[in-house]
Amino acid sequence: MEITNRPAITVSERDLERLEAMLASLPDNQPGADALREELDRAHIAPSEQMPPDVVTMNSRIRFVVEPAGKEVEKTLVYPRDFTGQADQLSVAAPAGIAVLGLAIGQHIEWCVPGGSTVCARIVDVSYQPERAGNYML
Repeated sequence: MEITNRPAITVSERDLERLEAMLASLPDNQPGADALREELDRAHIAPSEQMPPDVVTMNSRIRFVVEPAGKEVEKTLVYPRDFTGQADQLSVAAPAGIAVLGLAIGQHIEWCVPGGSTVCARIVDVSYQPERAGNYML
């Protein structure tokens, strides 16, 4: 996954710790692992208690628009271990999950997909964010 437009992102300390532990346990050739590491390396890290309320964190329920299709989707960003294949889940190990992690409402990110076309995701809403709800253990 090559990201062509890299807006500033914010990741909570707890999410960073959990994601780094997850990455350390993956095989070296795990698809998406390098892209997720790159995103974490460039992220602004904030204490979980000080996360801006409009930022996509792990286990957030978000709505975003995927371009060029113009399709609006609502998903919960989950860890791969919690991904059950339900249509309303988005794994942080998937290209779209890696892309939306740390974005705020109104931000967008573009990435190249196989075949050379570009996909863009724009965050429309964060209807649930664990940190905003005071749930720091999710």
